[in-house]
Amino acid sequence: MSQAPQADTPEVVRYETRGSVAIVRMNRPRYRNAQNSKMTYALDAAFTRAVDDDTVKVIVLAGNGDHFSAGHDIGTPERDIDQSFERKAVIWWDHVGATGVDARFARESEVYLGMCRRWREIPKPMIAMVHGACIAGGLMLAWVCDFILASDDAFFADPVVKMGIPGVEYFAHPWVTNPRAAKEMLYTGDRMTAERARELGMVNHVYPRAELEAKVLAMADRIAGMPRLGLALAKKAVNQAEDLQGLRTGMDSVFGLHHAAHAHNAEIQGDSLGGVDIRSITDTESPS
Repeated sequence: MSQAPQADTPEVVRYETRGSVAIVRMNRPRYRNAQNSKMTYALDAAFTRAVDDDTVKVIVLAGNGDHFSAGHDIGTPERDIDQSFERKAVIWWDHVGATGVDARFARESEVYLGMCRRWREIPKPMIAMVHGACIAGGLMLAWVCDFILASDDAFFADPVVKMGIPGVEYFAHPWVTNPRAAKEMLYTGDRMTAERARELGMVNHVYPRAELEAKVLAMADRIAGMPRLGLALAKKAVNQAEDLQGLRTGMDSVFGLHHAAHAHNAEIQGDSLGGVDIRSITDTESPS
């Protein structure tokens, strides 16, 4: 059921366990769970907690409120791009006090691309439980999970070409769909329905909104009965196969293009986002 918007609280991520399943819920419903750095590190702490707990066999990632995630925080009052953070994904200098590409590359290498790669390697199975919007940076959070189970009202979009940027930092588009579908997603910026995402292989299953959580937990319980090491090795095997297909090197190459676009925007318009705000980035065409 949908929840009314509420003010941000210090608890930007909520953690609970149900039997052998840990549920990690993004908790900025007022801002459609836009991901600031505070949320990034709260997610990392929650995932670490789940990995360290031997009673937890499966991790579920979800969002409180009406949406899974509207993406990266590019304009809420709690946007914290100018704050230092403890670097865990990469070894690099602090972005605070740096300028231009020096600052943007350092920060995004850590909180966006680096953290997503770190989470992709979590040895326990992860299921993304997606409802409502899953836009831009929200895609990255869903894509690092092993499964995506979505409600029938979910939709997916990466509209950042509106910024002159060739896609989000964790550039998995051609691998999670296919090259032609990836181009359509990027060129148009349109919303993709959950059913269309399932047809393309990006989503495993689609359920009525009211049934989604029960279906996700049933899947998680079924997986939890498998041997822990077997699951971890199977996950590593598939991830390695994706990397042999060029996933990791492809992301590296596009990350450079991504930052070339930021630098171009900053040079031409004085704004690395090309003057695009949260309203225009989420104003994509309706699902079809």
